Amino acid sequence: MKRYFTPQEKSSVFSRHPCFSLDAHDKFGRIHLPVAPACNIQCRYCSKKYDCANESRPGIASRVLNPNEALERVRSLVERNERLSVIGIAGSGDPLANDATFEVFGAVHREYPDLTLCVSTNGLLLSERLEDLLEAGVSSLTITINAVRPEIAVNVYSWVSYRGELYKGMEAAECLLGNQWAGLRAAVETGLIVKINTVLIPGVNDIEIPSVARAAADTGADIMNIMPLIPKAEFEDKQRPSHEVVSRLRCECEKFMPQMSHCRQCRADACGTIGEDKDMELEVLLSRIGEEYCDMVL
Repeated sequence: MKRYFTPQEKSSVFSRHPCFSLDAHDKFGRIHLPVAPACNIQCRYCSKKYDCANESRPGIASRVLNPNEALERVRSLVERNERLSVIGIAGSGDPLANDATFEVFGAVHREYPDLTLCVSTNGLLLSERLEDLLEAGVSSLTITINAVRPEIAVNVYSWVSYRGELYKGMEAAECLLGNQWAGLRAAVETGLIVKINTVLIPGVNDIEIPSVARAAADTGADIMNIMPLIPKAEFEDKQRPSHEVVSRLRCECEKFMPQMSHCRQCRADACGTIGEDKDMELEVLLSRIGEEYCDMVL
C-alpha cells in the first residue's frame, strides 16, 4: 500500500493532537462526532444502556447525529473555538461499520482541510476500509487491542460479526485478533499515526498487556494508552484498577513504546480540550440561544 504520510507530516499532526501529545492536550481542542452507532463486536465490558450528561465514558452519547448535523456541529465549533484541531469519530459503535463515518470525514475534510481527522476502531474492518479512510482525509487512528493470544481475548469479547457470520468463543477471538494485527500493520505502512488503546481488566488481560505493548511496538505503532476498566456489563462486579496499578503497568510497557498518561476515557460526543467534557447538546443549545439573542438585539 502506498505511503501517504511522511515523517515530517506525522510530526506536525502529532504536535497538535490533544489525545496523542501531552504538550497539546490543554492547548488544542477536539470534538467527537457520534455518527456511528452500529458495532460489529461485543466487548464484555461495554454497555450503552444509559447516558448521563455528567458521565465521561467511552461509547455513550446523548444522541446519534446524521451527517448534516455532524457537519453543522463542526462549523459551529470552528466558529466559536479557534483552538479546535482534531475531528474524531469514536462511536458509539465501531466507526468502520458505519458508512456515515466516511461521509462525514469526507465532508469535513473538503471544508476544513487543515483539521486533523482521527478515528477510533476495534480494528475488525481496518484492513478492508483503510483506503476509504485515507481517501476521506484521515491521518491518525486509534485501535483498541486488548490481547495477543486468543485464549485471553476469548474472555474479553462475547461475539464478533464479520462478513455475515456471527462468531463466538475461540473463533471470534481468532477472527478479531487476526484482523486487528493485520490492520495495524497496514495502517503503519501508510504512515498513519497509530495509537493503541488497551483496557486493563484485572484477572483477565492484565498479565497480557506488556505483550500487547511489545507486539504493537514491533509492528510500528506510535503510542499506547492503557485505560482502567470501567466496571459495566459482564464485568460490572470487577473492581476498577487503581491509579497506582495503571501507573506501574505503564512504566513496565514504556520499555517498549511511549505511554499516554492524560486520557480521560472520553464520551463519543466529547468536545473541547481533554478534561473539559462539555455536553454537546448543551453546547448547541447555548450557541442557538446566543444567535437568537444577537438577532433580537440587531
